[in-house]
Amino acid sequence: MPLSRRTLLASLALTASGAGVAAGSTGAAAREGGEAGRAVGRLLPGHKDQVEFREAERRPGGVDWFRVSGGEGAIVVEGTSPAVQLTGLHWYLRHAARASFSWNGAQTRLSARLPAVAEPVERTANVRHRFVFNDTNEGYSGPYRTWGQWERTLDVLALHGYNEVFLSLGADAVYHRAFQDFGYTDAELRAWIPGPAHQPWWLLQNMSGFGGPVSRQLLDARAALARRVADRARALGMTPVLPGYFGTVPPGFADRNPGARTVPQGDWVGFRRPDWLDPRGEVFARVAARFYAVQGELLGTSGMYKMDLLHEGGQAGDVPVGEAARAVEAALRTARPNAVWAMLGWQNNPRKEILDAVDRDRVFVVDGLSDRFPTVTDREADWGGTPYAFGSIWNFGGHTAMGANTPDWAELYEKWRTEPGSALDGIALMPEGADNNPAALALFSDLAWTEGRVDLADWFAEWPAYRYGTGPGGRPDPQAVAAWDVLRRTAYGTTRADSWSEPHDGLFAARPSLTARSAAAWSPQQLRYDAEEFARALPALLAVDPALRGGSGYRYDLLDVTRQVLSHRSRQLLPEIRAAYETKDRGRFAELTGEWFRWLDLLEKAVATDAGHLLGRWTAEARAWGATREERDRLAYDAESLLTVWGTRQGANDGGLRDYANREWSGLVSGLYALRWRTYFDELAAALAENRAPRQQDWYALEEEWLRGHPPYATEPTGDIVRVAEEVRDELGLHAPGLDRG
Repeated sequence: MPLSRRTLLASLALTASGAGVAAGSTGAAAREGGEAGRAVGRLLPGHKDQVEFREAERRPGGVDWFRVSGGEGAIVVEGTSPAVQLTGLHWYLRHAARASFSWNGAQTRLSARLPAVAEPVERTANVRHRFVFNDTNEGYSGPYRTWGQWERTLDVLALHGYNEVFLSLGADAVYHRAFQDFGYTDAELRAWIPGPAHQPWWLLQNMSGFGGPVSRQLLDARAALARRVADRARALGMTPVLPGYFGTVPPGFADRNPGARTVPQGDWVGFRRPDWLDPRGEVFARVAARFYAVQGELLGTSGMYKMDLLHEGGQAGDVPVGEAARAVEAALRTARPNAVWAMLGWQNNPRKEILDAVDRDRVFVVDGLSDRFPTVTDREADWGGTPYAFGSIWNFGGHTAMGANTPDWAELYEKWRTEPGSALDGIALMPEGADNNPAALALFSDLAWTEGRVDLADWFAEWPAYRYGTGPGGRPDPQAVAAWDVLRRTAYGTTRADSWSEPHDGLFAARPSLTARSAAAWSPQQLRYDAEEFARALPALLAVDPALRGGSGYRYDLLDVTRQVLSHRSRQLLPEIRAAYETKDRGRFAELTGEWFRWLDLLEKAVATDAGHLLGRWTAEARAWGATREERDRLAYDAESLLTVWGTRQGANDGGLRDYANREWSGLVSGLYALRWRTYFDELAAALAENRAPRQQDWYALEEEWLRGHPPYATEPTGDIVRVAEEVRDELGLHAPGLDRG
C-alpha cells in the first residue's frame, strides 16, 4: 500500500534528521536518562533521581507519543524521543505537581518527593510537525545569545513538545566559506555579510552589509556555537531546520563566474537587495553543491531546509518561476535526497507556480497567517493540498505587548485539522521575537497534544496553578484565577476579525507626534481590547496569596501586567495633550505633559526590575562577542539600531522601519523614548509661549546621536516589581472590592 503524503513527509523528515534515539537504548546514557535525564539535571537537580525515562517506538506514520506513570518519588516517562519524554514530564509537572517552565519564568516549588501519578497518562501528538521560530527570531530575540541561553531555550522547547527548530545561526560562516570558491576574497565577503542582528533579512534576500563588516573571529565563534546548538537539538530528537540555498549571491557575481546569469532584485524598504542567481544554470548547481557541502561540514545535515524564493517583492525577471523552483529543489535533492523543503506562508508566498512545479510530498508550509486575516479560510485550496502547519505570529519586531488571538487558535486549529481532506499536519509557533507571552507559548503548544478543541475558560482557570503553584487543598489561588480570567477576555481574547494577530503597542515608544496612533508603522492603530477592563487584572494579581508570589513566573506576569497598564496610559493621555495644545491652554499642557513623564518614569521603574527588560543586558551581550574595542562598538550598534532606527535614514523614515522593533525596556524608556518626547514637548511649549509654529525636528539625527553616544545602561535588575505594581495600583485607584487580602 503506498504511503500517504503526510506519512511520506513525516518519514522523510525523521529519517533525514536522524531524530530520536533507537528504542531500547542501553549503556550509561540510558541509565542516566540520556538527554532527557541531563535536561532534568539542569532544570530540577534536586529531583532528577526521581524520574526514569524510557524510549518508545513511534506509532505508524512516525507519530510521537508519551506515557507517564509511577508512584511517589518514582516517576516513569516513556516517549518516542528525548524531547517527547521531556514533553511528557512537563505535562506531569503541570497537571500533577503544579509546576512549569517557560522562556519567561518558572514555578519549581516542589515537595521533596514528586507526587504519584494517580492514573497513567498517555498523550499522542495529533500532528507530526511542531515547528518553532520565525525567520527573524534570531535578530529580534537575541542575535548574541550564549550557549547557556541556547541550552535553556532548547530545554524549554522540548518541554513544550516541539520537534523542528529553525536555526539561522551559523549561516554567515557557510556563505563566507562557500563563496571564496567563486572569486571573492575573505574581506569582500565579510563586508557583504551584515552584523548578526540584521542577518535574518540578508538570508531572506532583503539586504546585505548593514552592521558589518563581520570579523573572522566572529564568524568562527558563531559557527562553533551553531554546531553545538544543532547537535544538541539532534541529541534531543529535534530537527534543526537549516537555511537552504536558493540563489543569493554577492555583488558582481556574473562578472566573476562565466556562464552565470543574475537577476537584480531591486530595493526592500530602503535597502538594495542582493542579486538572485538564475537557478536553471550549471553555475547555480555548483554553488548549491558547495553551499550544502560547507554547511554539512560546519553544522551537520538536516531533514528539513527552509527557503523562500522572491520573498516580499523579489523580482523573477524573465526567469520562469516554476522552472527556477524545480532547479532549486533538484539542488536540494542532490545534496540531501530525503530532505523536506519548508516554506513560509506569508503574503503571496509560496507562489502557486512554485508549488505546481515541485514535489508537494516533500514540501511543508509553515503558515504565518492562520490567525490573522479572516479571509484566510482554505489552505488546501490556496496551496493545492500541500501539507502545512497552523501558525501564529503574535508579535512583530519582538514588541513587549501582552496578548494573542487565542479564540482563533481554539476554534480554527481543530476545525481545520479535522476537515475532510485536510492537509494540516503541524503547528508553527512563529512570533518574530520570542521570549514573551508565556501563556501563549503554553496554550499554542498544547494544541498539538490535546484531544479535541481546547476549552479556553478551563485552560486559563488552570494556568495559574501551573504558573504559581497551589494553595490549601491543591487548588489555584482564586485571585490569580480572577486575574487570568480578565486577561483571557482582554489581551488573550482578541480575534482576527480586525485583521490583526498582534497586540497594539504603546505610544511612549513612538516617534513624537500629537496624532501618533502606534509606535511601529505596521502595528494596530488602536486598542484591540478594553484597557480599563484589562487593568482589573493588576489588583487581582497583587492580591494573590503571598506564599505563591516567590516564583519567577509570578514576578514576570506581575511585571507584564504592570507594564501593559502603564503602556495604556500613553494612549489615554496623548489625545488630552493634543486637545490642550490645540486650544493653546499652556497650563493644562504643562500639567498633562508632566503627568506623561511621571508615568514614563514609573514604566522605567517597572521594567528595570527584570533582567529580560534591560537594554544594557542586550548591549552587553553584543559587546561580549567583539575581540577589539572597534568591533565591540560595531556589534553594539548592530544590536541597538535594530530596536530603534533599524537601518538607514531612508529605511527608517521613508521605509517606515523606525521603531518596528520597539519594546518597553529599561534604558530605551528612560533613554531614547524620554529624550524624544521631552525634546518634542519642550518645543511645543516654546511654540505656545512664543505664539509660533513648532520647529521641525530631525528625529533620525537625534536617534543616531543617541545610539552613538548614550551612556552605558544597567545590566542587572533593580527594584521590586511588587512595590512598583502597588504604586501603579494606588496611583490609578485600582483597588477592587473583595480582592485585597489586607
